[in-house]
Amino acid sequence: MNIDTALKEAMSIAGAVGVALVDYDSGMSLGTSGGGDWLDLDLAAAGNTEVVRSKLRVMSTLGLNDNIEDILITLHRQYHLIRLLSGVKFRSSLFLYLVLERDHANLALARHQLKRIEVDLQV
Repeated sequence: MNIDTALKEAMSIAGAVGVALVDYDSGMSLGTSGGGDWLDLDLAAAGNTEVVRSKLRVMSTLGLNDNIEDILITLHRQYHLIRLLSGVKFRSSLFLYLVLERDHANLALARHQLKRIEVDLQV
């Protein structure tokens, strides 16, 4: 599936407020869906590149020979889920960033659905 279709599928996840496909090398979004006045997805995507870069630096410093699947940031009313894309078909610097309303989301199911989207996504 292409980027637009993947973003639409991510927005169909229960509780989804916004989603972005982000290149953490540049901090730029390759595409976004949802968001709004209180959620500037381009700004959030750029900010979350720092979260990813920081975690990768720590892993490197610790000598961890492993990969990040996802990073979860839990707020009082929201989940912010960062899923790093892996595999040969992706550049190593892409992630999906999904914002969910906690009251309407099933976190386990959302993680499963993002993984499925990752498998089908063609960039």
